[in-house]
Amino acid sequence: MPVHGIGIDILHVPRLVALIKRRGLSKLASRILSPVELGAFRALTCQPESGGGGTSVANERGLESIVRFLGVRWAVKEAAYKALYPLRPTWKELTYTSFDNATPARLHVSASHDGEYIVASVLAESG
Repeated sequence: MPVHGIGIDILHVPRLVALIKRRGLSKLASRILSPVELGAFRALTCQPESGGGGTSVANERGLESIVRFLGVRWAVKEAAYKALYPLRPTWKELTYTSFDNATPARLHVSASHDGEYIVASVLAESG
């Protein structure tokens, strides 16, 4: 199949941590995660369906792994937006584990994290 587009994104993790502190962990997660991802996030943080705004649960469970979970999805979705241009899906329309079902193109994803950085690349095939 022909290539529709290629996208890449890099996220500086301290930027995401600052955003979490300003907006609250659950509020940010609800804004950027699809329903499937939000379920996985809640399982990771042991939060009930209603969620909470603070980070106390995250601190108990390991803020680093939770930030990485959010950061990888953030970077993958940003890279996907670039690869899918001129299509503009919303944050919640893209799910890291099931891009194929959410878009008219097939997406190939690579994500990596090291220290304070998370990088993702997406190659979109035409449908």
